[in-house]
Amino acid sequence: MIDIATKIHDQFSIEFKVGFVTRRKMRRNDFSVYMWIFVPNSLDINPSTYSKADFYRDVKSNVRLITPRYLMRDIACGENSPAERLRQAMERMASDPTRTAIAEYENQIKIFAAIVKSALREEVVHISSGDQRVDDVRELCRAYCHNAQQILATFRRMRQIINTPTITAETRGSFHYGDEFMSYTLNQSTYRLIKWLAQDRAQYTEQIEQLSDLLRREGDYRKQMNYLMVDKEDRLENRNLIYTHGVLKKYVESALYLRVPKKRDGVMIEQIYLSIAAGLSMIFATIISFYFQQRYGNFTWPFFVVLVISYMGKDRIKELARYYFAHRKGSKYYDNKARISIGERTIGWIKEGVDFLQRNKIPQEVMRLREQQPIAPAERLIMDDKVLLYRKWVHIDREQLVAHNVYHTDGINDIIRLNVNNLIHKMDNPYISLPQIDEANQLYRVNCKKVYFLNIVMQYQYDGKTDYKRFRVSLSRAGIESIKEIK
Repeated sequence: MIDIATKIHDQFSIEFKVGFVTRRKMRRNDFSVYMWIFVPNSLDINPSTYSKADFYRDVKSNVRLITPRYLMRDIACGENSPAERLRQAMERMASDPTRTAIAEYENQIKIFAAIVKSALREEVVHISSGDQRVDDVRELCRAYCHNAQQILATFRRMRQIINTPTITAETRGSFHYGDEFMSYTLNQSTYRLIKWLAQDRAQYTEQIEQLSDLLRREGDYRKQMNYLMVDKEDRLENRNLIYTHGVLKKYVESALYLRVPKKRDGVMIEQIYLSIAAGLSMIFATIISFYFQQRYGNFTWPFFVVLVISYMGKDRIKELARYYFAHRKGSKYYDNKARISIGERTIGWIKEGVDFLQRNKIPQEVMRLREQQPIAPAERLIMDDKVLLYRKWVHIDREQLVAHNVYHTDGINDIIRLNVNNLIHKMDNPYISLPQIDEANQLYRVNCKKVYFLNIVMQYQYDGKTDYKRFRVSLSRAGIESIKEIK
């Protein structure tokens, strides 16, 4: 299965989170994702102004394991719970602090914190989905507070396990990094939940008070541990808080991110094609030379002229053949290939490629989706978008994936961020002033947004199934305005 979620990452970046979920009964899992990007012609994006190198500079891709999924109530309870696995790793490390034991302890801290973050996020999404009755929301909020406190209390009690002479202060520091990260994550998730409940404050006054008490107790703990906190008066402190959280986030998620070193794909085939092109041009030049040498003899003016012309033709044939083979290669091969590795073990690979496409090479289903729900009906008559096709092929060996993970994981997430800075250079000003007249016949002006629409159609295939998604991205000179899925 392929799961795709998208959001605005920042003012100039769109994020696509593509989840490749493997089937348990299949060892080899293959996925493909095609992304047709329709760029307005007025932005002057074409092969001569926007190269493949430009595109790959604008695209950032991070590959990570899908975070193991647990309900909040199951994280701190049970023999096989994340808390129990962490406890065992800490006890082994405290008794015998070898390099291997320390590495396992640090890895368990990171994964535990990542699981807590994911569980908090999913619980908040579940509560605020809008599908819950009022009584259910109240009970879910009560359970949220109880489970969050239980998880953090269970984790924090484990500190005594590693508070021994055998453990260095630096090694104990990993525990505090995970603790501070989870504290900050709990605050952010709880703030989001309170914000949603506050839309109907009369119904949820008691729940808002419970969640606020949770935040106050966590704030007291953060002060006790000297963790950074938001300060209304000290902007420098707040800057350091955001930076520290970013560092802790990278630290925790490093246990899930996979090594994906890229290299060019199809290099050997490319060299073979180029050799064939050179051979064809040499055959042409040799045949012409032999023919005129036999007819006019050596060291004659006609032979000299023909020899020069044959070499001129040879160079042109070589270039034309190179272009033809390069085009054929581009349609069958990818630009880059990367191994997906956990440590030194390869669990699969990813291939990616990008090309500009002519309209007659775009599948009809893609064009049908592109033409749906136009902003202006006349848009269908003047579609002159330039079309970029970004494609990926992902292969995962599930047997290797499972063999090298303590926790069960469903597959991998490929987080793709597309920066649009190169697309906005030739846009007009973000606002256009239009004149209006009031009741007293006085002219006044209204600022209206000037936007451009980037249309993205995605096709994803797995296990013989093909599905599509279409997104409309609103852009202006000031950056990304919105992103919407068109259904």
